[in-house]
Amino acid sequence: MQAAVLEQHGKVFRRTAVARPLAGPGQVLVRVMASGVNPLDLKIREGKADHARHPLPAILGIDLAGVVESVGPGVGTFRVGDEVYGMTGGVGGIQGSLAEYAAVDARLLAPKPAHFSMREAASLPLAFITAWEGLVDRAQVKADQTVLVQGAGGVGNAVIQLAVAFGARVFAVDGAAKAQDIGRWGATPIDRTTSVERYVAEHAGGLGFELVYDSVGGAGLDASFQAVRRFGHVVSALGWGTHALAPLSFRAGTYSGVFTLLPLLTGEGREHHGEILREVTRLAEAGKITPFVDAHRFDLDSVADAHALIERREARGKVVVEIAK
Repeated sequence: MQAAVLEQHGKVFRRTAVARPLAGPGQVLVRVMASGVNPLDLKIREGKADHARHPLPAILGIDLAGVVESVGPGVGTFRVGDEVYGMTGGVGGIQGSLAEYAAVDARLLAPKPAHFSMREAASLPLAFITAWEGLVDRAQVKADQTVLVQGAGGVGNAVIQLAVAFGARVFAVDGAAKAQDIGRWGATPIDRTTSVERYVAEHAGGLGFELVYDSVGGAGLDASFQAVRRFGHVVSALGWGTHALAPLSFRAGTYSGVFTLLPLLTGEGREHHGEILREVTRLAEAGKITPFVDAHRFDLDSVADAHALIERREARGKVVVEIAK
């Protein structure tokens, strides 16, 4: 099969022929149609993701959408020809999706939303799993809750759409250029130049938001601790820095961290990733989730260009590499 192979950190990918994998016990062989590109993929390429190292030479690509080509022993959930998607590799020595085929743990997959294209489906897994683990698993979002989202990028977009789907009243902090998109997803935009005190006063009655999801880290997480109301809950997908917990403690609030890669790296909890994506498919087919995919088209020969678009911060939506058409 053909694959984009990374041989040195920080270098370009080389398209080359490699051995096609076989579906082992508990696996399915997926003919990859599309590979979603996450900012994490860029960090792995540069060798800067200590929590997600991938031994070289490597086939990167965390998200995929494709068609089941064959089924390994012990798999009863999928059949040949099924259209699937998932967050399936590209870290910890597990082959990623920048290849024509991937042998995938069937527990990580779910049926693709029927009306989504392969490009659209490949844009969803990491972002929506990360959003679900924080919003639903940790914080148990409820209808009519006030939810503040720090950042409206890939994960932030997913958090907004899921919170709206659950009936929450959603607000999102980002730059002015994102305001129209935030409104289209069903949330109230807040310009990131606005002080925490001001937007808490304007949008949360001066009391704070019941649930705050930080998708940017750093100052975004610090602001989250200030924006949450008493007995509220803060979730972060990027809580890796050093932060003062006093503002949260003074509000008797709680905090949860999300580490979406854990099932891939340890094998623990892989069934839940498949379960989450089945719920995402259900919501998508009910018209409650809309993919946000960048219009640029890339293939195995132009993976470096896809990464460069993200590095230049010129992508509008999720960047996806098409492996087959």
